[in-house]
Amino acid sequence: MVDEALHPGHPPYDFYTTLGCHLCEEAARVLHQILPVDGVTVREVDIAHDDALMAQYGHCIPVLRRHEDGHELHWPFAVGDVLAFLATRSGNH
Repeated sequence: MVDEALHPGHPPYDFYTTLGCHLCEEAARVLHQILPVDGVTVREVDIAHDDALMAQYGHCIPVLRRHEDGHELHWPFAVGDVLAFLATRSGNH
């Protein structure tokens, strides 16, 4: 996904996940098929380390969230769904 040491600051996308989530593992495989995409970085966030994220996403992970507008792509998604989601960024309409 993204190495914070190589990409300081906040990546434009978060991938909400947690250990032991088989759907999250499937979603990660989908993301790995298309990333890296030019100008797109994704930070993998384990929701188990944050009570607020656990409350918000505990029953619906995996989720890909775009920071600039808060839009989310919920599982299930395929490569085409992710590419369409990435293409709808501001300035790419």
